[in-house]
Amino acid sequence: MIEIERKFLVSSDAYRAQATSVITMTQGYLNSDPERSVRIRLTDQSGFITVKGKSNESGLSRFEWEKEISKTEAEALLKLCEKTIISKIRYEVAVGNQLFEVDEFLGDNKGLVMAEVELGSEDEKFSKPDWLGEEVTGDLKYYNSNLSNAPFCNWK
Repeated sequence: MIEIERKFLVSSDAYRAQATSVITMTQGYLNSDPERSVRIRLTDQSGFITVKGKSNESGLSRFEWEKEISKTEAEALLKLCEKTIISKIRYEVAVGNQLFEVDEFLGDNKGLVMAEVELGSEDEKFSKPDWLGEEVTGDLKYYNSNLSNAPFCNWK
């Protein structure tokens, strides 16, 4: 139940041609407290509720628990969420032995494109594709829970 991931900005749209799947997502936060967040996510096929804990000092690891729920449940829970609902298109891209998830944000976060890769350990090596830009792992402003309260369109 520990999630280990690294997060990057994306420097080009070359990932699109390499994507093995494309998923549209809507998500909101029932709680976006830095100590713990509770997220509701809705895709075309299903819904999910996810609880995440505070990141460790390096920003690489944190507790994560996720459970699939019905679309109807997710739709109802999204109505109870905090302010900004996040919409994004997720591209899954296999690079070497890793699966990168590239999110193109829409709505108030349009223009922001980030990639995440989940790892088995904090020091696991992985191939970095050419379209990977600056690493933002551990930078709280790039957490989706923060994007719901301080959207990209308001950044200076």
